[in-house]
Amino acid sequence: MRIVFAGTAEFAVPSLRACNARHEVLAAVTQPARPGSRGRPAPRPVADAAEQLGIALLQPERIRSGPVVEEILGLGADVLVVAAYGQILPRTLLDGHRFGGVNVHASLLPRWRGAAPIARAILAGDTITGVCIMRMEAGLDTGPVYARRELPIGADATAAGLTGTLAIAGAEELVAVLAALERGTAAATPQPDDGVTHAARLTREDGLLDWSARTAEEVDRMVRALTPWPGVTGDLAGVGVRILAGRTVDPAEVDIPGPAGAIPGSVVRIEGESVLVATAAGHYRVDTLQPPGRRAMSAAAFLRGRR
Repeated sequence: MRIVFAGTAEFAVPSLRACNARHEVLAAVTQPARPGSRGRPAPRPVADAAEQLGIALLQPERIRSGPVVEEILGLGADVLVVAAYGQILPRTLLDGHRFGGVNVHASLLPRWRGAAPIARAILAGDTITGVCIMRMEAGLDTGPVYARRELPIGADATAAGLTGTLAIAGAEELVAVLAALERGTAAATPQPDDGVTHAARLTREDGLLDWSARTAEEVDRMVRALTPWPGVTGDLAGVGVRILAGRTVDPAEVDIPGPAGAIPGSVVRIEGESVLVATAAGHYRVDTLQPPGRRAMSAAAFLRGRR
């Protein structure tokens, strides 16, 4: 099968490699290079993988522009495969391929349609997620589903770790769907009307932590869901630090002398290189953090420096 592949983020790389191993990938379409932090270029996983595999690379600013659509359609692919690309594709591009557009999406549709399904699932406290292979249509992740695979979200699951697991599962399901399309046996099931939720794109504001408004469990979900991007930033000892790692604390583990009801955001105890911080309900143990303009360090080392 002749494929044009559209993807940008790390999640898309296993699917690109799987397509290349079994089919002819005519081109990989990815977002243009962007500036990253501290003047360094931003990571470009799909572009790097395409170059390693010897696949022609297209990096249009707007995939919806007429000349870009004509260029892609002119390649004569059978199907357009999309995974974590980052732009809305025009209907003309989807309709211009024999098998249309096939999307690898990191959620159990119709739950978490949109740009950030993995982080939103962790933030919401979901215990199950998965991947869907969907036939693309004009709506945002509304198309019928060819295949789906459920996977658990562990109590300590992080967005980075879950992304890797789902990326591999998505690539495996994609290969099976493409084979079924070739045989003429693929069947897509419309999504139900019930259970629709939307996974809005993450912003820096999502990572701003107010200790008085979040329980320990909610803080834990934020750190696991929003690291590395956009990161979780909260006040600790009068400094806005980025919290990199920690966990909730079982109430049975906390035996703090003195008046009950510590002020949220206050350090209630130092445990080795970690510190226990009061939240709106319960305590969160901060293990690793990063002060502004400095390297990551243990929470206790940070407090020693503050003294």
